[in-house]
Amino acid sequence: MNKCVIDIEHLTKIYKLYQKPVDRLKEALSITRKSYHEDYYALNDISFQVNQREIVGIIGTNGSGKSTLLKILTGVLSPSAGKVNIEGKISALLELGAGFNPDYTGIENIYLNGTVLGYSRAEITRKIDGIIEFADIGDYIHQPVRNYSSGMFARLAFAVAINVDPEILIVDEALSVGDIRFQQKCYRKMEEFRRTKTVLLVTHDINAVTKFCQRVVWIERGKLMGIGDPVEIAKQYQAYLMNYTLEGGAADGETDILNVKSRNTSVTAEKYSLNAITSDMENFGDKTAEITGIGLFDAKSGAAREIVAPKMCVRLVIEVENHEVIHNEIIGFSIKDRLGNMIFQTNTYVLQTQACEEQGRYQYVFEFEMPRLNDGTYTISPAVAEGTLLDHKQHNWVFDAYIFNVVGNHFGDLQGFVRFDDISVNII
Repeated sequence: MNKCVIDIEHLTKIYKLYQKPVDRLKEALSITRKSYHEDYYALNDISFQVNQREIVGIIGTNGSGKSTLLKILTGVLSPSAGKVNIEGKISALLELGAGFNPDYTGIENIYLNGTVLGYSRAEITRKIDGIIEFADIGDYIHQPVRNYSSGMFARLAFAVAINVDPEILIVDEALSVGDIRFQQKCYRKMEEFRRTKTVLLVTHDINAVTKFCQRVVWIERGKLMGIGDPVEIAKQYQAYLMNYTLEGGAADGETDILNVKSRNTSVTAEKYSLNAITSDMENFGDKTAEITGIGLFDAKSGAAREIVAPKMCVRLVIEVENHEVIHNEIIGFSIKDRLGNMIFQTNTYVLQTQACEEQGRYQYVFEFEMPRLNDGTYTISPAVAEGTLLDHKQHNWVFDAYIFNVVGNHFGDLQGFVRFDDISVNII
């Protein structure tokens, strides 16, 4: 029987939430020890063990506490209560670019990361050829990493993490970045690790969990919801997601993915609260007009959605700021799957909707029924251009600005991207 290498007992992490910054000072100076905060349990009494040479998946919705758990395991955070015992050298890949100095070259960052992990320069030198070969980023290895794309970051970070020969590898969503060839390369390496290493894999990819993991830990809202067989836990998790998604009820709208409605909100209409477009999002264009926000909402309840079900009527809201008058402005978006396959795209030109050309900030609401997509992760890339479909100037295109998940496909894994609702077969 393999020995236990990670032992987590009654682990709890509490954050104090203050309504106003001054409340923190009031609490510190209070003679009566009056509390001005609310306790937020990022983790609440979590206990489980991980054995040697075991790959354990950790799943849960965004904000469930997965990343907090991993940061405690790697010493980035301290627990509020409980304890963690770890036997073995850990290599962790937590956040894209974490531990990298943007002004250092790729090679210099390899030595930096290796040193942080406890290896001498001589030990890193012996391993560096394998790291460079696995990363496979060409001459960029000699360039400052600030010039790297997110995919290059992932390649180098993963190459360092797995080639320093750790006893325990912790991976937090890193395999979701990069092209399909690199992802497959990483998965093959995971197959090798299955025989000799202990791995904690945090992912939203249920297929990866059921393929690679011996057990799965499901955490939700800081609590341990289940632990055990990957297939059974995955079924429970997907059932939970389906119930969570349909709390507002699926709309019975008559629109479909081929009949998207578009409207720009009027000056008097209530604006949507959107996710801001941040500077680290990959984009291009001259930004004469600029995408400033994006959000996906349940058309019936108005609730923001990161998880949707097939046939649900949704509203995609794109906010655009015109820095000057834009003639023949076009607002559009594309939806791709996690492998980069184009699922759908449209714009105001195709929908014969006049955009707001005057200087100012506007929100465009695209309403449509979500098609029967495979369960999985999808991205939305919004864009603003000027001209026509055949002759236009791109002002701003933001890659993968919004990420959402589809759950609730009751027909198993589909061959292709979508399912036909009305199709028949006759034998003659």
